[in-house]
Amino acid sequence: MTNKSLFIGSQEASFDEHAVEGKLITFENEKYYKISNCNAMRPFFMSIVSDSNHWMFISSNGGLTAGRKNAEYSLFPYYTDDKLTESADITGSKTIFRVRLDDKTHLWEPFSDRYLGIYKIHRNLYKNSYGNKVIFEEVNEDLALTFRYQWNSSNEYGFVKKSKLLNNADTETHVALLDGIQNIIPYGVPEGLQNTRSNLVDAYKKNELEAEVGLGIYSLSAIIVDKAEPSEALKANIAWSLGLKNPTYLISSLQLDNFRKGKDIENEIDIKAEKGAYFVKTDFVLPPNTDKEWLIIANVNQSVPQVVEVSEQIKKEDNLMQLVQDNIDLGTKKLVELTGAADGMQLTADKLRNTRHFSNTLFNIMRGGIFDDNYQIEKGDFIKYIANANRKVLKKKEGLLQDLPAFFDLSHLKKLADKDSDLNFKRLCNEYMPLKFSRRHGDPSRPWNKFSINTRSEIDGSKILDYEGNWRDIFQNWEALAHSYPEFIESMIHKFLNATTFDGYNPYRVTKDGFDWETIEPHDPWSYIGYWGDHQIIYLLKFLEFMEDHYPSKLGSFCNQD
Repeated sequence: MTNKSLFIGSQEASFDEHAVEGKLITFENEKYYKISNCNAMRPFFMSIVSDSNHWMFISSNGGLTAGRKNAEYSLFPYYTDDKLTESADITGSKTIFRVRLDDKTHLWEPFSDRYLGIYKIHRNLYKNSYGNKVIFEEVNEDLALTFRYQWNSSNEYGFVKKSKLLNNADTETHVALLDGIQNIIPYGVPEGLQNTRSNLVDAYKKNELEAEVGLGIYSLSAIIVDKAEPSEALKANIAWSLGLKNPTYLISSLQLDNFRKGKDIENEIDIKAEKGAYFVKTDFVLPPNTDKEWLIIANVNQSVPQVVEVSEQIKKEDNLMQLVQDNIDLGTKKLVELTGAADGMQLTADKLRNTRHFSNTLFNIMRGGIFDDNYQIEKGDFIKYIANANRKVLKKKEGLLQDLPAFFDLSHLKKLADKDSDLNFKRLCNEYMPLKFSRRHGDPSRPWNKFSINTRSEIDGSKILDYEGNWRDIFQNWEALAHSYPEFIESMIHKFLNATTFDGYNPYRVTKDGFDWETIEPHDPWSYIGYWGDHQIIYLLKFLEFMEDHYPSKLGSFCNQD
């Protein structure tokens, strides 16, 4: 029985198994790691990084969550990784083709298992060596077509989905395309509300289309509160597209089945109480051995002026596709600079090892942070730090702080602390570190670790220097950072000791402005997440060893100091 062919209807099913293969390749002038036939593997989880405050956690089957800053500013629902993998067909990218071939119209839905066995296909996955781009590819041998979509991030525009359809045949192909993203979350939906009352959230959803420019706007009819008070939703998440001429726009998934059935679909202008989506539908002829490319761009937390600005750009900017690409490229350049500042660039004969070293270093600084400008310190950030830590010290040292130059180096700060008699001021000076880019390890496999990527002020766009992390994450990653910035080892030791009790207990979370002790919840066995000194002292030992290696005998000079 096992050797007999299987049929779906009258058609013999194609369940050919292909070997999984992984290798480094050059693709579109960039280094990628390609996994061929990735659908033969169990789904696995990836974190797609950014130089800014984007976050994206995505399954190898396409299910994902994404947003900016933290889980309160989501583009797609922030669920645990098992739910994201299971929701691949209803969340994130969705593409459906109707392909005219041999006087028949063929329905093809790449990356979906709805029609598994109908076509001979290969699915491949690419991730670039810098970790900020991922490409999903499906090759359909029967239709002689290849479809790819790629997730990118742009500090200015948000999340960019680049799609491309390639005609591998020597004849032209007639295509009806429906492509987009679905299950878009509106602005103003906290993670907890979405996880516990998602049906209530649906009732408040309002999806609108600015038809002139094809801009989808996703908001709430009101901020969801059970109080008799005004609660207007004054911001929105948005989506728009480039590269297709005069498409039909959908702002929900309600008409997808009509397209699958070969029916016509109509523009959607105003949809209420339905999950948000953004789709473009168009028909075109693809000449032999050519391709067609288009973009879908989405962003979160947009004010009315920001929405108007995007709308005007779509109307008036002829070169907008290139501007988006330039901003993506700028983000890649900045990501390389951030990682390079922590000695993440390595060149050996082993290219895989080079890529691995870059990735390790990048994820280290995503946890522990990277110093803003080597050993330079900004007066404004230092004063803000003192103000948050101890207002009495701020008032007492106001004159001294105001007399500081706009920029000064770490040695100047150490001299300032050494000659000052105020023990609180000395302590704050000695543990100050101008770190940025840090966030807790709070991906959907550990959603109890609430993360926040604080890189820019939402008020004026100015940069923010900040770090936060679980105790172990912070000091593990500073252990590596200490080798790149040995003059800050002393500051790391001070931070460790100042956040440790005399009897050796540690807080579970360390931040630039202090630390958090665990809050025990008697009915939640997972609330006991603190760390204890008996198995954390190794981090202090490492810093002490590094200090002795770089500055022999300096530790001994501290023994008689308070």
